[in-house]
Amino acid sequence: MDKHFETAIFAGGCFWCMVHPFDQQPGIIKVISGYTGGHVPFPTYEQVCSQTTGHTEAVQITFDPAIISYAQLVEIYWQQTDPTDAMGQFQDRGDSYRPVIFTNSEQQKKIAIASRKKLASSGLFSEPIVTKIETAKPFYPAEDYHQDFYQKDPARYQLETGTRQKFKQQHWHN
Repeated sequence: MDKHFETAIFAGGCFWCMVHPFDQQPGIIKVISGYTGGHVPFPTYEQVCSQTTGHTEAVQITFDPAIISYAQLVEIYWQQTDPTDAMGQFQDRGDSYRPVIFTNSEQQKKIAIASRKKLASSGLFSEPIVTKIETAKPFYPAEDYHQDFYQKDPARYQLETGTRQKFKQQHWHN
């Protein structure tokens, strides 16, 4: 039996911090840390950190839409980011850490736009929602040592996510 899987691409600061929240959901096949949105093919971490490639750190999520919908993934995404900060996320600053929903289809784009409008009118944030919604460009997996970082170095992962976790508790009450 062939399953029809789809992909979603989200950027929300350090990609290390974006894997775990999705990786734990039913219907997620895999989550890959990587780079997208830039003009340099197959960039390295060092190149992306130089802020000269145009790339953003992101995660590519392969999922089974029969188990978890794209709309559900977008809702999880919002709860991992500060959608009012266009120039980075938490302690991670610069274009390579900007929050972006990269869409792979017109349907994904419609869902993302509707979700952003709903969030903007929810009253959860006093500042405007500035997260971009852009058409997906080629996605390049990051180096192996960046994959599944939360499992490889749990102590450092906890340090990296501290500010993010406080923000989530303040705004999402979870």
